[in-house]
Amino acid sequence: MHLAVSLLPGTADTSPGEEPEFSRLAGLVQRAEAVGLDMVLLADSAPASSSDAANSPVPFEATTLLAALATVTSRIGLVAAASTVAHQPYNLARRFASLDIISHGRAGWHATMAQGCREAANFSRPEGFSDTDFRRRSEEYIGIVQGLWQGWDADALLFDKTGGRFHYPEKMHLLDHKGEFFSVRGPLNVARSPQDTPVLVLSGLSEADLDIAVRTADVILLESGSAESAKIRFDDLKHRATAAGRDPEAVKVLKTISLTPDDGPAAVAERLETQFREKRCDGFNVLLPPQPSALDDFADHILPPLRRRGLVRETYLGTTLRSHLGLAGGGDR
Repeated sequence: MHLAVSLLPGTADTSPGEEPEFSRLAGLVQRAEAVGLDMVLLADSAPASSSDAANSPVPFEATTLLAALATVTSRIGLVAAASTVAHQPYNLARRFASLDIISHGRAGWHATMAQGCREAANFSRPEGFSDTDFRRRSEEYIGIVQGLWQGWDADALLFDKTGGRFHYPEKMHLLDHKGEFFSVRGPLNVARSPQDTPVLVLSGLSEADLDIAVRTADVILLESGSAESAKIRFDDLKHRATAAGRDPEAVKVLKTISLTPDDGPAAVAERLETQFREKRCDGFNVLLPPQPSALDDFADHILPPLRRRGLVRETYLGTTLRSHLGLAGGGDR
């Protein structure tokens, strides 16, 4: 069973006299690492601009936060949200390739196929995109990023100062992409990732996005639903992955769940075990309520029974996020 936690806006809200925001966020992530969770997802939602909408600002830009958290952790995966509207694909690919090197192979990019309300208006597109254009643009964008991540073979760089040779020319691959929305030559000026490529996490999927997701994603996040619908969605995604020529185990499907203070630990552990054993998912993405004690409650009262039942590993088996998830390219699986 794979386990992730999402740090939501307000998770580390502070009151006067308490420690700074980053210190509390770092403490939460270090706690998640201490109990062996696979990864933490870092949100990057802009504050709502309408007075009649909920306004939950995120204190730090997610990729900047990932870089900082990488310096105070050593094993847990760090997955940052980054918008396909707010960033050019070359810059985003370079940023995550750099973050993966900084974190020694623990970085992931969380992309969503859902168009953010009002987001495009902040990036010179006040009219936004039609749903069809947004989908086509997102698919092209993801393909560019993944192509750039694969632009250097693992042993392509020589750094031979004496011989004046930086790389093997035959091991560098130009992307030379000319598409409907983007034109990108490549390659990146960053070496290949320690885990082959950063992990791609996709969410916000409609029915029309599912084939894109199974072709490209390493992890798919699905919203919680009924037991029957979860089983149908899980089986459908695995069948689609096979039809796309991928090993269905190469696409991990995590069900997003919320925990409330009223949830009894024994009941939660039983529910997670049932859903996992009935093959409704490969694991769970836990949305934490704002109280920092929520992670402690999960770690102290829900993880132990799952471990006693052999559903969650006792410790990290590798050093990269791909190795935690059992994905190819982990480097130390």
